Amino acid sequence: MVDIFTGFVDWALALIGVWGYPGVFIISFLGNAAIILPVPSYIVVISLGGILNPWLVGIFAGLGAAFGELTGYLVGKGGGYAAKDKYSGLLERTRRWSERHGLFPIIVLFAATPLPDDIVGIIAGVINYDIRKFLTANVIGKVISHIALALAGFYGGQLIGEWSIIFLVIFSFILAAVIWKMVTGELSARKKKQTKK
Repeated sequence: MVDIFTGFVDWALALIGVWGYPGVFIISFLGNAAIILPVPSYIVVISLGGILNPWLVGIFAGLGAAFGELTGYLVGKGGGYAAKDKYSGLLERTRRWSERHGLFPIIVLFAATPLPDDIVGIIAGVINYDIRKFLTANVIGKVISHIALALAGFYGGQLIGEWSIIFLVIFSFILAAVIWKMVTGELSARKKKQTKK
C-alpha cells in the first residue's frame, strides 16, 4: 500500500512539473473520482501549497475535486435502481426532506470537511437532486477545503512540519463548526417560516 501511495505522489509531482496548475486539477480530479477507495491527492495539495501559489493550488485542486465527485453522483443516478427498489421509502423521505430543508448546505459541509462525501453524492444521484446544484455546492466546499490544505502546506513549510497538520486539524474543526452553524441556522429559520404559515 505504501508503494502505491508513494508511486502516486511521485507521478503527481512529475505531472505538475509538466502541466503546472492544470496538473493540480487533474490530480485532484482523479483523487476524488475514486469512490470509497482513498487516493492521497490531498498530500500533493499540501506539498504544492508550500511550493507554488497556495491560493491557485487550492482553487485548481478544489475545482478538480468537485468535478471528481460527480462520479459518485453518476453512480447513484445510473446504478441506484437496486437501492430504489430495496429502500424506496427511505429514499422518498430523504428526497422530501431535502426539498423541505435543502440538501445544498449539507453537500457544502461534506465537501469542505473530511466527512464521507462520496455517500452524499451517491444519495444525491439516487434521489435525482439537481446536478448543477450538486456541482455548485461541491465547488464551494472543495475550494474552501483545498485552499485550507494548500495554506497549511504554505505555512507548514515555514513552521516546524507537524504544526501544519495541527493547523489543518484545528482549521477543519472550526470550518466544520461554522458550516454546521450555518446549516442548523438555515434549517431553524425555515422551520420558523413554515410554522408562521
